Amino acid sequence: MPLLDDRIAGSLIGAAVGDALGGPVEGYTPEQILERHGGRVTGIVGPWNGDAWRTARPIAPYHKGDGHVTDDTLMTHALIRVYEKVRDHLDAYAVAEHLVPELMGRAVWIPELEAEALPLQRVFLAEKWIVTRLHYGHADPREAGTGNIVNCGAAMYMAPVGLVNAAHPSAAYAEALDITGAHQSSYGREAAGVFAAAVAAACAPDATPRSVVEAALALAKDGTRDAIEAVAEVAEKHGDFETALAPLRAAVAPFDSVGPDYRAPSLDARRPSRVHAVEELPIALGMLLVGAGDYRRTVLGAVNYGRDCDSIATMAGALAGALHGESAVPPDWAERVAEASRLDLHAPSAVLAAVTREVFARDAARRRAHESAYVTLTGAAG
Repeated sequence: MPLLDDRIAGSLIGAAVGDALGGPVEGYTPEQILERHGGRVTGIVGPWNGDAWRTARPIAPYHKGDGHVTDDTLMTHALIRVYEKVRDHLDAYAVAEHLVPELMGRAVWIPELEAEALPLQRVFLAEKWIVTRLHYGHADPREAGTGNIVNCGAAMYMAPVGLVNAAHPSAAYAEALDITGAHQSSYGREAAGVFAAAVAAACAPDATPRSVVEAALALAKDGTRDAIEAVAEVAEKHGDFETALAPLRAAVAPFDSVGPDYRAPSLDARRPSRVHAVEELPIALGMLLVGAGDYRRTVLGAVNYGRDCDSIATMAGALAGALHGESAVPPDWAERVAEASRLDLHAPSAVLAAVTREVFARDAARRRAHESAYVTLTGAAG
């Protein structure tokens, strides 16, 4: 059975590798992926447009592919640095006080830009919102996410919250909801809470893909719960992602506001709602079931699903890695991603493992103090 440090490493490295594998095919359909690559993606591939990656899509002049991580991993690592500073549970105020300076004041290597730059120069508009609202708008951190487009942007980097609350899904859910009040609202914020809870559930000693999904369903609300339930019901009928691709998309489609064309969202796309859900989280959980928790099968299913597959594969990789530890992640993939992205993939894991132990010790002390006070208040001591 993998121990805590191993699960943390597996989850964080697994998330980064999934991100890098999904990046070059993000935004496309399974059919387009099949045609472009002459078959399914089975590992690290190059940019969709080859050497023309800088100009093929001027709105996104990023070198996606060749083992480069995307903003999913950049945000995940930034959140870990916040945990490293605070060394306790986080909330929306920690985002304002620590994550905002990470985004706009600390240059890091951005693989997709092939340069050292501020994370703010790479993250999507939905993440730039954090800086706009908190640094320039001086919004209440707990409410700053209101008005942002509703997407998976908050969920995609919540794995560290699940790991700090390992084996305690409800605590992970509550902490993620607090943190992401500064970033998202509606079903985007809900997805963040449920994903963190799923990662925490995957760290339980006896965890299985099914128990992870059940933990998510126990906490999820509204359209997010309904979408996970619908996708899980379909996923359990498949053991091969190839046969599952179309059925999983059909299962999530009624809850997904983006619509059939990922690059041309519907008029209703990304607006607050109690009946919608982000697509990425249910599909990641579905692929975990289809792949029976096996890292390679789970992540490749997420990658070949297309659409927002870097985020789907990030979440799927975090879950499979938390279930089985670092050894589940193919070492050749991890080594190539680390080299190509100029990242030490083990350093964030070591940091978060140390912080997690400190937070648990603080939680235990707080619990004992509460129990002692309760005993005194109820007269049970006598």
